[in-house]
Amino acid sequence: MAGDIVPTAKRRQMMQAVRRHGTGIEIAVRRAVTRLGHRSRANAATLPGRPDLSNQREKWAIFVHGCFWHGHRNCRRTKGGKAGRIPVANNAFWEEKISTNRIRDARKAQELRRIGYRVLTVWECDVKNAVRLERKLTAFFTAGTASKRRARTKDAAHGKLSPPRRRSVRRNRRP
Repeated sequence: MAGDIVPTAKRRQMMQAVRRHGTGIEIAVRRAVTRLGHRSRANAATLPGRPDLSNQREKWAIFVHGCFWHGHRNCRRTKGGKAGRIPVANNAFWEEKISTNRIRDARKAQELRRIGYRVLTVWECDVKNAVRLERKLTAFFTAGTASKRRARTKDAAHGKLSPPRRRSVRRNRRP
């Protein structure tokens, strides 16, 4: 590869090692969501875009994106500019690929919103900072509970607010 600092064979090996599901960042987000007391399903094939984490009863979906592959704009980790980081070698291919990924990501998130889901995108650089990740997830789940509280209607017979639904939080306990 012209302009690459790694030999072609090594670059090929590195690219083939990138997995689609069960990546380290995806597992870290899954653990954080569980720690916050939420249950989730990984890569639900029945939902548009197969979100990395989702809960169909609570109607939320989380996508975990790698900063490079999904073109994270102005990312500190990849040091990308407005367009993310585009490799010098085979520039036209990478620009098209990352641009297509961004368009597809936006379309899938919109499809989920259209069917009533709340959608959150967690970037790889967010996962590297545990405090930032926890804050982002807490804000996402808190916003969802607040909107549910506002949606409660008055009981017609008594003119009172109906009580909130109680749900038990199941914690994973390891022996």
